[in-house]
Amino acid sequence: MDEDIFGDLIAANQRYARSGPRPFDGIAHAGIAVVTCMDSRLEPLAMVGLTLGDAKIMRTPGGHVTADALTGCVLAAHLLNVDRILIVQHTSCAVASGDDDAIRRRVSETTGADLGNLPIGADPDQRGRIHADVALLRQHPLLADRVRVGGFIYDVETSLLEQIT
Repeated sequence: MDEDIFGDLIAANQRYARSGPRPFDGIAHAGIAVVTCMDSRLEPLAMVGLTLGDAKIMRTPGGHVTADALTGCVLAAHLLNVDRILIVQHTSCAVASGDDDAIRRRVSETTGADLGNLPIGADPDQRGRIHADVALLRQHPLLADRVRVGGFIYDVETSLLEQIT
């Protein structure tokens, strides 16, 4: 394995580690969890005025509530002090630009590989998907009486959140 591939990141980590201790107890001190997209234009803590240790962050393609994100929300609510969950999708999202087949074709065009039935979770009805994901969490028997859930779209041009539900 070529260790130099990650050398810059290891060096950056060493500088980070020397910059001071980061006490962390694992609790979401602001009581917040955020399910959001993996897009690197999104800074989920900064966009709502939070800092390290304030919230639990779950990133999925498109910011959808996947099975893993649902598990994270349940654990966060019961074990990590979370009482509010934000589902944050964003404008100009590739996963909201078509259905799974269209996105599989786009990836296949760049790789030449057949993606088979790899689940993408694409949904061009972004607002509808936000409503569905919020309803899923609000109605889940392990969350319904424990958390409040809101759905939002983050505008990547203005950095503003719009509450959808």
